[in-house]
Amino acid sequence: MSLPLISTSILSADFAHLADQLAQVEAAGADWVHVDVMDGRFVPNLTMGAFIVAHCKRITRLPLDVHLMVEQPDHLLPDFVAAGASWLTVHVETCPHLYRTLQTIRQAGCKAGVAINPGTPAAALDAVLHLVDLVLVMSVNPGYSGQVFIPEVLPKVAAIRQKLDQVNPQAVIEMDGGLTAETLPAAYRAGVRVAVAAYAVFKHPQGIAAGVRALRACLPAEETPA
Repeated sequence: MSLPLISTSILSADFAHLADQLAQVEAAGADWVHVDVMDGRFVPNLTMGAFIVAHCKRITRLPLDVHLMVEQPDHLLPDFVAAGASWLTVHVETCPHLYRTLQTIRQAGCKAGVAINPGTPAAALDAVLHLVDLVLVMSVNPGYSGQVFIPEVLPKVAAIRQKLDQVNPQAVIEMDGGLTAETLPAAYRAGVRVAVAAYAVFKHPQGIAAGVRALRACLPAEETPA
């Protein structure tokens, strides 16, 4: 896996033309497709479920990066695995048995991720950093696309990267929320290597391909993880 990566979030996609939009994303050189699953309880929005993941699996060759912003995600994991998720990320705030949840994801054959909200300290992840393939740092309060980037999360990224380098250097840090060509360079410098973009891609004034190109242009050339 060469880094950095762009994971395009379909939260801002036009679902009436999803197949065409995912084809444009793939042709533009995006790396993953990000699927935001919200339950209307943990976050103030209700979005897509395993059916959408299965639909995406049929129409794109890109890995599916599934972010579960839901309470009690454990009982949903088998459905998303069966639907074709490549990466499954759960929130530290919603998993009282996080160690077991991450093990279940990995045992099912998916890459395991843990997400952390802007107001949650990095230390909340310390006990499980050795178990994860990915840490998703939210740079907005989760729930809606198009929010403004919270720069105060950048020191948290650097702190998590430092800890990962000690116990799990292969794991990558992903960021989601308000990432644009203007905000992404600072996130990269802090340690982010997977950038989630919804509005910046699907609502770009010049179209999807231009949105992907703008993000790629502000990142350095490919690197190989340690």
